[in-house]
Amino acid sequence: MGTIAQDDLYRLIGEANARGERVVVATVAHTRGSTPQRRGAKMLFFESGQTAGTVGGGCVEAEVWAEAREAMHKGEPGLHHFALTADEASEEGMVCGGTMDIFLDVWENS
Repeated sequence: MGTIAQDDLYRLIGEANARGERVVVATVAHTRGSTPQRRGAKMLFFESGQTAGTVGGGCVEAEVWAEAREAMHKGEPGLHHFALTADEASEEGMVCGGTMDIFLDVWENS
């Protein structure tokens, strides 16, 4: 699964908003070192628990999902820093070892 195409991004957000469902858009804002995705990659997290796109997979995506749930609950956007240290990467069988800043934005029908 790759990052989500812009047309699909806005269509899926619009469909969720029409259902009255909040959506958190995660965007890779900055990377340093070896990371699974580049700046601009996006992932959607829906209140229903569904997702679309990817910001990296594995343990970083689980951490982003946890932060996205919190953002969805509070209704507040925020910038979050994730470190993919060499130790954590080797434990998970990954080759990454960089850092990622991911912006979480909450979209809802207003």
